[in-house]
Amino acid sequence: MTWKSFHSRGEILRDVITTANTRRDGILPMDVDGVAETFGDPLTLLGALQLRWHTRLAGRIERELGQQPMDLEGSVITAWQATADELPGVLAIIDHYRAEPLDAAMAEAMAKSADKEHVLLAMMAGRVSAPDRTAVRVGAAIEAHARATYRPVRPVVPSRRASHHPRLLARLKAALAA
Repeated sequence: MTWKSFHSRGEILRDVITTANTRRDGILPMDVDGVAETFGDPLTLLGALQLRWHTRLAGRIERELGQQPMDLEGSVITAWQATADELPGVLAIIDHYRAEPLDAAMAEAMAKSADKEHVLLAMMAGRVSAPDRTAVRVGAAIEAHARATYRPVRPVVPSRRASHHPRLLARLKAALAA
């Protein structure tokens, strides 16, 4: 992969994430310009989104642990919730395709990624020391707790009344200029 194609792939992935975060419908935005040419199929795009989620989550966990080193599990939960606020559309896509994979390959990939995320959560929370089935189970419980206590940040939608401000402002400027 050349630098130019790598850079282009990153731009398209950012567009996909922006679209996903706007739509929040849980469906892969295969209609974004350049997606079909760059990623080829839904599984490849889903893998890229899963990697972005995992990377952002791991970074958030590190940051939270630096701020709250005595509450490991609380830091992990806070980090998961902050990542969910930052990437709500990506989380919706991951949740959708974990529950309803398009084929066996996607089901296997999503199961592996869920297990790896659960191991990360459990180990960073200090609840396990080895990446085994116990870690997967403990991490799943931590994720379930994070989801149960999660209060999503709602996007700010301008009110109809706010749309009158530009006209009011224009009228005030005109009155002052006169």
